[in-house]
Amino acid sequence: MLSFLYSALLALALPRIILGQAKCGLVPPRDSTTPNAKSSTGTGSGSSSSSDGDFADVLANGWYPGWLADDNPPSNISWSKYNTLTFAFATTTSDVNVVALDSISEQALPQFVTEAQAHNVSAILSIGGWSGSMYFSNAMATSQNRTAFVATVLDLVEKYDVDGIEFDWEYPGKQGIGCNTVSSSDSENFLSFLQELRQDPKGAQLILAAAVSITPWIGSSGEPMSDVSVFAEVLDHISIMNYDIWGSWSPTVGPNAPLNDSCAPTQDGSAVSAVKAWTSAGFPADQISLGLAAYGHSFDVSNSNALNSSKALQLYPAFNAGDQPHGDSQDAQAGTDECGNSTPVGGIFNFWGLVDGGFLTTAGTAASGIDYTFDNCSQTPFVYNPTSDVMVSFDDATSFAAKGEFINSMGLKGFSMKNTYLMRKPRNPLRRPTPNQRPNVLEQNFQNQRTPKPSNGKANDKSYGKLLKNP
Repeated sequence: MLSFLYSALLALALPRIILGQAKCGLVPPRDSTTPNAKSSTGTGSGSSSSSDGDFADVLANGWYPGWLADDNPPSNISWSKYNTLTFAFATTTSDVNVVALDSISEQALPQFVTEAQAHNVSAILSIGGWSGSMYFSNAMATSQNRTAFVATVLDLVEKYDVDGIEFDWEYPGKQGIGCNTVSSSDSENFLSFLQELRQDPKGAQLILAAAVSITPWIGSSGEPMSDVSVFAEVLDHISIMNYDIWGSWSPTVGPNAPLNDSCAPTQDGSAVSAVKAWTSAGFPADQISLGLAAYGHSFDVSNSNALNSSKALQLYPAFNAGDQPHGDSQDAQAGTDECGNSTPVGGIFNFWGLVDGGFLTTAGTAASGIDYTFDNCSQTPFVYNPTSDVMVSFDDATSFAAKGEFINSMGLKGFSMKNTYLMRKPRNPLRRPTPNQRPNVLEQNFQNQRTPKPSNGKANDKSYGKLLKNP
């Protein structure tokens, strides 16, 4: 059994990095705990150390994939690393009075809430996701439907005793998986729904959140909205899904979760550009959580493309799109999605999968025979196995520290880790989920509703405020 000391220290470090307490090191908190009541922002304190100061004001969130609870039950979560955890997913249905959970999630959600309460962690239920957003538009379309859906959501809250609801609508006003109902009025209707939910006495007490793309919601014009400030009046926070930016759908290998892209060959989105887009549209920085990825995308890259004449790894190399490598033992199988479309294998390596697959040591460093490079622009690492021709873009301690410093310097609310189980080896790692058991991990980069490209030039990796003002 592998010992994931590295990943544990990594998770422990993020809140401290955000608070400016450990800019360069991975320093775990002392063992003493001071459980606190929920803060005014609705987040519990978890089991954080009293030395963490304002940790209760920092959102330390993670998404827990309920459909994999058989392999990783809620009791296996590292609860002390978080003050909020989000259970994914309940899904929309054609009946506005029904929100569905798969059979595994239905059994796991009560256990999840019980564990959260025992650890003084806020429990949020996420509705939607890549494959669960098909009927959001219908649920929001009319005043009658919105009122009914408010009742449906509140019934769900009462049934499972969760502290809040996250709406992971992928995407209002724009197609996601391929067969979603879509309307040009989606974002406007979404706001009306949220206002009605918040006005309800029960809804007023909830944590309300939204998982969002790297650009603001699409308005009636078909373009990202220029003013989303009114949403901040009804939502406690949004979590920007700054991952899956590059993958098998991209023209070349690229970073899964780039911190910055203004200095990259092409500007396809990053934490820097996403925060700029949302704050420029009026969403307060202190209500924004940055989504982080504890997994990486793999690519089939020949030695001649991967390595330069000095045998060093090249950035943005060409890859063989016709041969998607299998990821780790929990990678998605090829199959058919909810729209009836064929889907390939996911090619996803979770952090423990990179260790199991021989790419990394348990300390998080490159294993023997593995090439490693760090992209100073995106602030993300890449590993490459020259024998199997597999290259993986992922995040390590250095890249997470850079994101933590960015969160701190920009005054963001905190972070949201996708997913909580990805840094720990599952109990039954040989069972691969099918496409209908999980959100499509590829997502075809539909979330990248592009903002205008910033000018290309060399950037100062640490001048985040300058980058946002003058990209």
